[in-house]
Amino acid sequence: MADLKLFNIKGKVEELPSKQVTLEKELQTLLEENMQTFFGVTFLKSEYKISNGRMDSIGIDENNCPVIFEYKRSLNENVINQGLFYLDWLLDHKADFKLLVMEILGQKKADEIDWSMPCVICIANNFTKFDEHAVNQMQRNIKLVRYRKFGDGLIALEHLNAPQIQSNNSSDSMGNSVKKNGWKDKDFKQYFSEAGEKNQNLFYSIKEYILSLGDDIYENQLKLYIAFKKAKNVICVEVYQSGLFLHLKLNPDTVELVPGLVEDVRLKGHWGTGDLRVIIKSAEDFEKTQHLINRAYNEN
Repeated sequence: MADLKLFNIKGKVEELPSKQVTLEKELQTLLEENMQTFFGVTFLKSEYKISNGRMDSIGIDENNCPVIFEYKRSLNENVINQGLFYLDWLLDHKADFKLLVMEILGQKKADEIDWSMPCVICIANNFTKFDEHAVNQMQRNIKLVRYRKFGDGLIALEHLNAPQIQSNNSSDSMGNSVKKNGWKDKDFKQYFSEAGEKNQNLFYSIKEYILSLGDDIYENQLKLYIAFKKAKNVICVEVYQSGLFLHLKLNPDTVELVPGLVEDVRLKGHWGTGDLRVIIKSAEDFEKTQHLINRAYNEN
């Protein structure tokens, strides 16, 4: 596994030595206090106690999915299996997590919990070559993040894998069909199957293009949309009979808006994240807006 090196290029070029965080709690506290900045996750609780264990940190991400953080303190510690155990426990105790979210973030946020893509993030100073191979075989949403601390003011977080898995289900936080205004909503798979061959092929073309932008971006299929992510969402995609909606994390004030093609949705409710909506109904629309996809990738 290649080592990450950091250099100071002001004046004489010097390599900054990396080091482990000496106090176990130091790294955990830093990440908990800045979880939104580092991972796009809202921190909920530290040392979350369950009947037969204690999760290091727990939160909820920008897609409203539960996230468990486990910190590997030694090379031989099997933090991946530990994280899997906690993930399975959480899936069997959804009501407990909903109550936690309700107590900290309120009823509305608790009602929006999405169980289709819960995640375990394992953080360590290093992983063995077998760790990455193991998580790739498990087909679970487990992410390995290696940290390096440089001096007193710099930390690097290196995401070592990009999970490629499908959504678990199309149910809400209590296992029921998703409903809005009393009517059962379709899930992404249903919308996609009804979108027609033209829009399905457009989606495949857009998906291939987005994933080709770099090894650090990957696809998460959620209940109602696809999220293309790095550490945080970059682009969220919905597929309908009328065309594709792409929600990009770009400031609409920095973009030339075109009604029916590129729209500001800061004041409009929508699935996924991103304040800029791109509506694609043809290959020509895709070509016209590729530069915005590039910007979203490069600026997030």
